[in-house]
Amino acid sequence: MAKHNIPEVKADWETTQGVWGMSIDMDVCTGCQACVAACAMENNIPFVGEKDSGYGRSLHWMRIEHTWEGEYPEVSATSNQPVICQQCGNAPCEPVCPVFASVHSQSEDLNLQVYNRCVGTRYCANNCPFVARVFNMRDYDRPDPLPNQFNPDVTVRRRGIMEKCTFCIQRIHKGQDQAKSEGREVLDGEVVPACAQACPADAIVFGRLDDPESRVSQMSKAGRGVKLLEDLGTLPRVTYLKEEKTYGRIG
Repeated sequence: MAKHNIPEVKADWETTQGVWGMSIDMDVCTGCQACVAACAMENNIPFVGEKDSGYGRSLHWMRIEHTWEGEYPEVSATSNQPVICQQCGNAPCEPVCPVFASVHSQSEDLNLQVYNRCVGTRYCANNCPFVARVFNMRDYDRPDPLPNQFNPDVTVRRRGIMEKCTFCIQRIHKGQDQAKSEGREVLDGEVVPACAQACPADAIVFGRLDDPESRVSQMSKAGRGVKLLEDLGTLPRVTYLKEEKTYGRIG
C-alpha cells in the first residue's frame, strides 16, 4: 500500500494566550465513567432513553473505550480510554461547516460550537476522525424534578444541532474573570473541568499547555505520552499516557 506524505504541522503556541490542554493517564483510569456522568450534569446533556440509545442516538460528549485482549470467552480488559473532543489546533471539523457554527476561539484556542448558528448539516461530524460530535435528535423530555439540576452557566440546546465537549469553557471563563478581577494570571489547577473534578483516580489533568511549569504541560511531554491519531496532523490538545507496560501509539 502506498504511503502518503503528510506535511508536518506545528502549533504556534508562542503567540497564543491560554492554550488549554488535557492529559489522561490510562494507567490509573478505572473506567468507572464518573467523568461521563459529571460531564452530562455539568453541560445539561439530556437522557435520550433506551429506545434512542439503541438506535445509536446517545448524547454523551465523553465516552470510555475499552481495549480487550484474548479470544472469547477468555477475554480480559487491558485499558480504558476516555475519548472527548480533542480540541485540535488544526481541526478538520471547522472548514466544512457551511454556516461557520464550528469555529476556533482566538483567546482560548479552543474549538467552539455556536449552537444558535448550527443548522444540523452534520458535516463536522463526518469530518471528525475521533467521532467526538453528537447530533441532538429531539427535544427530550425532562420530567420534574430534573429541570432543577440545570446548570445556569450552560445553554439548554434545542433539537437538530451538533454538540460536543468544550473543555467546560464556562469554567475557564469563570477562572479567567476571577484572576482578572484580582489582577493576576490564572493559577495552575485553578480551572478544573467537570470530568477532572469527578475522576476518583485523578487520571484527568487539565491546565495550560503554554505554561512549562504546569502539571498538564509536564505530563504531555512525558515519555509515554501519545496523541490520538497523531499522524493525521490535527494537533490534538489531549495527551494520553499509555500504561507502563504497553508503550506505543494509540490509533
